[in-house]
Amino acid sequence: MNKIALITGATSGIGEATTIVLAKLGYNTIITGRREERLIKLKATLENEYSIKTLHLCFDIRNQEETLNAINSIPAEWQNIDILINNAGLASGTEKMDDVRWDKWQQMIDTNITGLLFLSKEIIKFMVKNQSGHIINISSIAGINVYEGGSVYCATKHAVNAITQGMRIDLLKHNIKVTSIAPGMVETEFSLVRFGGDQQKADDVYKGVTPLSAQDIAETIEFVVTRPAHVNINDILIMPTQQANAYYTNRG
Repeated sequence: MNKIALITGATSGIGEATTIVLAKLGYNTIITGRREERLIKLKATLENEYSIKTLHLCFDIRNQEETLNAINSIPAEWQNIDILINNAGLASGTEKMDDVRWDKWQQMIDTNITGLLFLSKEIIKFMVKNQSGHIINISSIAGINVYEGGSVYCATKHAVNAITQGMRIDLLKHNIKVTSIAPGMVETEFSLVRFGGDQQKADDVYKGVTPLSAQDIAETIEFVVTRPAHVNINDILIMPTQQANAYYTNRG
């Protein structure tokens, strides 16, 4: 019987790449996101190319009612979730503390912290019942270093790191693994979203650098989930070779 993985933010980037990697490993997948047309397309690809079953749930993780309704709609045969990938997240803008709009702060807090917590709480119920599971939270170098113009985004990713550590302690008695993966520069839709769709600004982020790809992170997740039952990878910080931390980058 195939194991089951639930991936948030599966419509692009790290989430989509991770979903495909897990499908190749034989996991049936529950894919979530806000763009239903992309979920439907990904579902067809997964089922046709990898012969696994896929359930798609379209909702906005910032909306607790939508999230709860989606989780409550999961059929009984899909509830034995083995892996939860908390990938959904975003940055909005690079304004400084004295020049930022509250709605951008709220969007980041509601997605990166509140959404992660609320969805995790519901999925943890299934894992506790089974006394097994693995939660992988996608954090960021921003959860380790704070940089100019990123104070609230960095705060949300620092929160993800703290939440991950707390989860690991609280869920230890239930045999549930908890992992944090913190990437540096990854070229996905991340910067395009951060800059409100400005492609030039998004491209400038990676100018002179060979960044990580979504596939790099997906393959890292593959390593983590394929460790033996007695092994948990607590934390991974993964960077492009040309990036030392949030401050220092060698732009060749």
